[in-house]
Amino acid sequence: MLPLGVGIIGCGRIFDLNVLGYLQTDKAKIVALCDSRGVRAKKKAKEYGLSEAKIYRDYNDLLKDEQVDLVEILLPHFLHKEVAIAAAEAGKHLSVQKPPAMNVKEMDEMISAARKAGVKFKVYENFIFYPPYRKAKELMDAGEIGEPHMIRIKMTSGSVECGWEVPLEAWMWRFTPDQCGGGPTIWDDGYHKFSIARYFMGDVEKVFSWIETTELGPGLCLDSPAIIMWKYKSPGKLGVWDTSFAPDMKINSKYYGTDERVEITGTKGYIWVNQCTGQLLDIPSVIMYRDGELTRFENLRCDWADSFIDSTLHFIYAILEDKEPILSGEEGKKVLQFALAALKSAETHKEISPDEVK
Repeated sequence: MLPLGVGIIGCGRIFDLNVLGYLQTDKAKIVALCDSRGVRAKKKAKEYGLSEAKIYRDYNDLLKDEQVDLVEILLPHFLHKEVAIAAAEAGKHLSVQKPPAMNVKEMDEMISAARKAGVKFKVYENFIFYPPYRKAKELMDAGEIGEPHMIRIKMTSGSVECGWEVPLEAWMWRFTPDQCGGGPTIWDDGYHKFSIARYFMGDVEKVFSWIETTELGPGLCLDSPAIIMWKYKSPGKLGVWDTSFAPDMKINSKYYGTDERVEITGTKGYIWVNQCTGQLLDIPSVIMYRDGELTRFENLRCDWADSFIDSTLHFIYAILEDKEPILSGEEGKKVLQFALAALKSAETHKEISPDEVK
């Protein structure tokens, strides 16, 4: 039956991006919003013209709503398992924000619940739907730079005054390990980077990392600067992600004050993706070098919001066409193990295989 009825659980800052895809299709309709602060849900309903959406304060009440076919779970990480399993048991397809679980055991329980209920389970990862990354992958897969053998991800977080306004409470739980599961850089935001590392070049054999900390205030430590290195299962392929914190740097962004860039090296040339969340460089979002020449790919959709729209639309069609989504629970688990391996490597000063992280 169309349209799919959508219930969104959690109406915080990221709601403003996750809602966009649902507003651009007639295949789905937002029929319910849930937030423990009912006034926040009502505010979002008014802001986005969702006058017909029912407002709930308890997610259990939303899950009883027979109009809801799909739930979008936009909650702090420590709540994901509880709500996702309840949604699956209620027969709802589920999309869960990244990182989807606090550990592998929780992830296995969520996967099992979705499988038992026969519902679709998608880890909501938008970076792998960012149009410039998709263009880079298209070029790479077409052999335009020969055999790819190295990926470098560069990230810098700038002044807290950059980008959009994020409520203090939305930041604070990310600095609370029992609620976040790890640090705000390598664990919370890092899931994006581990996702695109796998997206471009496949499964990872082993990881080694150094993760330093920067004190922001009493009891508040940022897990940055850091360097994560990995070896792919495919022979001769390596990757590195370096991240730093530059508190006095202004980073132009409509969203978070962060700059991300990606460089892929092949046997015939390079591909550069020059922006994502931030907008620092006044050059095309994708540039390729091969045979002594530069090719600039102009006019690509490159607003970070586009990745949210495309990720949402992908899941809607996966449900309607009965296909496995990107990232399914099983694929999302592999990214989770990659992230956990990086954390464990920094703790033990040893190479860690993601496959061995339980």
